[in-house]
Amino acid sequence: MTFLVTGATGLVGNNVVRRLLERGQAVRVLVRRESDFRPLQGLEVERVWGDVRDADSVRQACRGVSAVVHAAAVVRFGWTGLEQDRAVNVRGTEHVAAAALEASARLVHVSSVDALGVGHRDAPADEDSLREGKVPCTYIVTKREAEAAVRRSVDRGLDAVIVNPGFMLGPWDWKPSSGRMLLEVARRFTPLAPTGGVTSCDVRDVVDGLLAACEKAPAGRQYILGGENLTYQQLWCLFAEVSGGSKPWFRAGPLMRVLGGYGGDLWGRITGREPDLNSAAVRATSQFHYYRSARAEAELGYRPRPFRQSVADAWAWFVEHGYVDDKKK
Repeated sequence: MTFLVTGATGLVGNNVVRRLLERGQAVRVLVRRESDFRPLQGLEVERVWGDVRDADSVRQACRGVSAVVHAAAVVRFGWTGLEQDRAVNVRGTEHVAAAALEASARLVHVSSVDALGVGHRDAPADEDSLREGKVPCTYIVTKREAEAAVRRSVDRGLDAVIVNPGFMLGPWDWKPSSGRMLLEVARRFTPLAPTGGVTSCDVRDVVDGLLAACEKAPAGRQYILGGENLTYQQLWCLFAEVSGGSKPWFRAGPLMRVLGGYGGDLWGRITGREPDLNSAAVRATSQFHYYRSARAEAELGYRPRPFRQSVADAWAWFVEHGYVDDKKK
């Protein structure tokens, strides 16, 4: 059985590739020539040069495969760059879905809990919750549109499932992606934490869940792959404990959120480049993105490990691979 993995140099995709190789599966990856190839160094994979934005290269990559794990995506919380992100997150997904259908391959589309409805501190959301309340920023809009594209292809006969991971940490975060938050807490003192919270999980458990979905889930089924629901203050305190960083003192109040968010928007207009701290990101991190993984636990055997272990393993990987200053080791 041959798997095609898109986004193979990213956190999810690279862990998928490594887990498949551990299981003795043949793996093909679709990679751009300008990609960082450290994530694939020493791995016995077949490389196809291309880009999800190019339908022909996607079609070529899908020929002869039995399953596709589509993990390529742009992850960025902000108001700008909608059409650029659509080109990858939406049209790229349309290309992958069409090619998988043509190849009669099963597709696992890696989405995000951010495409779902917002959860609440006392009432975590699930797959069937109303898709209301989320900040309509570029990432959330394009991830929802990508899911809709997959569902349209399922209606045309595509054998596909959708998985929605939460906030993930773990090894092989080369970029880094989610691990940037851990590294930032370790490197500098930030007294104010965001007011909201997230469902936090281990990328390795997410990979096991999505591969279980590939093996046994019916077409069109959707699964949340989450973990512990933690406030950002709890999350950052855990990061500080593991890394030796400084814990935040308080949660940011309304004034600080306004100053940070709209100050970032203003800076983006002045410089022409939207910073990570902007009003969309501030609004999103002020919500409680809490979710339940009951469906995945019941149908896929999904079992998220304690998140403290995930943080410790991610930190150890960053230390081992030179992402951490000597004084922090």
